[in-house]
Amino acid sequence: MPRESKKAKQERAAIIYQILDETYPDAHCALTHRNPFELAVATILSAQCTDVRVNLVTPKLFKTFPTPEKLAVADQDEVEELIRSTGFFRNKAKSIIGLAQGLVDKHNGQVPDDMDMLIKLPGIGRKTANVILGNAFGKNEGMVVDTHIKRLSKRMAFTNKDAPEQVEPDLMNLFPQETWTQLAHILIYHGRQVCSARKPKCSDCPVASLCPSADL
Repeated sequence: MPRESKKAKQERAAIIYQILDETYPDAHCALTHRNPFELAVATILSAQCTDVRVNLVTPKLFKTFPTPEKLAVADQDEVEELIRSTGFFRNKAKSIIGLAQGLVDKHNGQVPDDMDMLIKLPGIGRKTANVILGNAFGKNEGMVVDTHIKRLSKRMAFTNKDAPEQVEPDLMNLFPQETWTQLAHILIYHGRQVCSARKPKCSDCPVASLCPSADL
């Protein structure tokens, strides 16, 4: 693809967004949760683990520890056993217990709706904070960049960066702020169903004509 002007790239991105949003009208956060606390814990558990697996684990976890106050005083061995199948269970148990303790000690047991406060909590990085803000509070302060979003962003020439912290501002500069949360959902859906890592189904892709990486 010839070098695009910023305006041309924004116009192409807008069309891609519209098409994918219409293609995946039910795109949403795949982590089952009832409140910001459950979403925060589930997002930590989802690191290097499928959302499906996390959703199998969290019902018993939240039944046993339904509030930050309960999880904050949990026995780590018990938590580890409950989340073992998500992988890296020792570090994840430490993180979610630490998160609960931070919420109880500094925020009266409530998940804050502020980026700076969130990233100071154990287990919460910018990506997790973006998930929480966008899906629990409806606040578009940043863009979630996971492996699917990073892959699609490069294939669609939205960015030429590799690091998530560099991909995120490129996307934020390209798409309107009010779309950021939903954009993440539809890119993840598209990455899982069509634009896979090893063998993308370009012949089935509704935006192939707008993608410089399409192999038709």
